[in-house]
Amino acid sequence: MEDNGLSKVMELIKRQRWEKLFKRREFVHVDAVKEFYARMTLVNLKKKDVVTSSVRGVSIEFDHLKLASILGIPGNNGICEYIKDVWEESKYIKPLEITRKFANDNTILTARRVISSEMKPFQKFIHFLVMKNVVPRFGNRDTTSYMDLTHMDHLTTRRLVNLPRVMMRHMSYVISMKDHELPYRDWLTMVFEDFGVPLVDKKGEEPKRIEEGMMRLMLQQKRLKRKKRHRIKILIGKLSLMRLQFRGIFGSDDLFFDAQVDVEEPAAEAPVVPPFPASPRDSTNQQREQTTAGVDLSGLSCHILESVMIKLQAEFQRARVNRI
Repeated sequence: MEDNGLSKVMELIKRQRWEKLFKRREFVHVDAVKEFYARMTLVNLKKKDVVTSSVRGVSIEFDHLKLASILGIPGNNGICEYIKDVWEESKYIKPLEITRKFANDNTILTARRVISSEMKPFQKFIHFLVMKNVVPRFGNRDTTSYMDLTHMDHLTTRRLVNLPRVMMRHMSYVISMKDHELPYRDWLTMVFEDFGVPLVDKKGEEPKRIEEGMMRLMLQQKRLKRKKRHRIKILIGKLSLMRLQFRGIFGSDDLFFDAQVDVEEPAAEAPVVPPFPASPRDSTNQQREQTTAGVDLSGLSCHILESVMIKLQAEFQRARVNRI
């Protein structure tokens, strides 16, 4: 995985002009957030949606423009699509296309949810951004919802999203549900401060920044990469031992290398089989050079090496029987 995956996500955040939201670390006032949602209503006044509530005796009322002004982000333009698992085409979104895009599989025939293992690292970061910040939710976070895919596509194609309007729609949905994560808890602190809600000596907690969650994903990818490197080294060691067995029994490496000729790579992977270690008769330095020269362990295919192993084992047994 490239180390610039997180930087690419931050570039998309700057494109949306949301960077102020992720630079500030707001203290989450849990009791105030619960009170806000318990008393919140979404009403339509003068042909626009308005959120009303009260916290600790202070009335709170804002529309999407007021919310945008408080958060320091754009609110007068951009897309506001809030679709709850209704897989229908819109002006910007085609369900089958975004399914294929984020599952990285053009052979998919029907629109469906995409699981995390199908996504590339950069796409996982975008999914994390959406499900933790744009439309926060509980549930299986290894699987995308249709709304997740919709906003992921908007972000990756650099369409502007009207985040204040999306937030208000999501807030309205949350209060209609009996059990749902209360979203935008740290950002609501800015709303409370703007309306003068007293927040001193109340129960709270530190929010987690988007960078912290993405760093966890990056570390997970690096761990998987290390496991793959270790597995490849083990396979190379087994192949080296088998080469010595061929040489010891048949006095030549010919059968060993002939057995690899018919092994084909899968279409999705292009790495070649690495060079094998030199024989014990070679010098130690030469053996070290030949073992590692030209081998990019991060790009090797375990599938190729395992295919070679299976082919060699069958050839080895057949050659031993023929010799006997």
